[in-house]
Amino acid sequence: MQSILEFRHLKTLVALREAGNLLRAATLLNLTQSALSHQLKQLEDHHGISLFERKSVPIRFTPAGERLLKLADEVLPRVANAERDIVRLVQGAAGQLRIAVECHTCFDWLMPAMDAFRHRWPEVELDIVSGFQADPVGLLYSHRADVAIVAEIDPDETVDYHPLFRFEIVALVAKDHPLAQRDYLTAEDFASDTLITYPVSDDMLDVVRQVLKPAGIDTERRTTELTVAMLQLVASRRGIATLPVWAAQNYLNRNYVLAKRITANGLTGKLYAACLPELSAKPYLTDFVGSTRESCYLNLKDIELL
Repeated sequence: MQSILEFRHLKTLVALREAGNLLRAATLLNLTQSALSHQLKQLEDHHGISLFERKSVPIRFTPAGERLLKLADEVLPRVANAERDIVRLVQGAAGQLRIAVECHTCFDWLMPAMDAFRHRWPEVELDIVSGFQADPVGLLYSHRADVAIVAEIDPDETVDYHPLFRFEIVALVAKDHPLAQRDYLTAEDFASDTLITYPVSDDMLDVVRQVLKPAGIDTERRTTELTVAMLQLVASRRGIATLPVWAAQNYLNRNYVLAKRITANGLTGKLYAACLPELSAKPYLTDFVGSTRESCYLNLKDIELL
């Protein structure tokens, strides 16, 4: 029997299993949903059998699909390891990635992403530059960091920006707050309350930069280093905080505080991995960006890949 099975088919099946549905799997593979569906239908038509149940939630594979997934789990890691071995032979494997962050909540997703990368490139020294960094890009120029996680692209900087993901930032209020029944908050809703934030400058806060400042709103600020302290202040009606959904999810699940959209259209933030141009050519940097995007997409709630 002539086989039409290709490497891409195996990657598609694994992505479908990990992502849970066709749309998310297509996003993970940087394909259109129709292109991914065509790949799967091609396999199913050739073998005359379904590979998964179309309406199952979560997705459920047929015995034929499970058999191909078993093959994928055997083949894909071996191919990836062989390709990395070849890169090591050609370019060498040694290197280091010292990561600097300007976002207090980045550690929630950065640590799992680093763990995934560490298994693939054990020879690369991986570390986080100690403490919160107000100017992580500046550390790249002074060679005190290799990668900076930043929220904006600055065209005046001579660094490469690798897109990671887009996420929603929500306002957090107490359950008995006067704004608790609102569908979303406007800039004016922040004017008469205290904004509880991490101890950073205004230009590093998306809610100030994108919402309050354009509306001419200057609100009182209170700061804390700890997320748990921030949420305790919110719960006791000491003010309003703004955080990415993933950073507050545990508290929302316990109904400790309430989340509200910021403006009718929502407030979104973005994250990029910045590095000096010479590092962009390193295969392990490309793999770090790719594995970070994949890890975050599969594990963080409601993000979109850039």
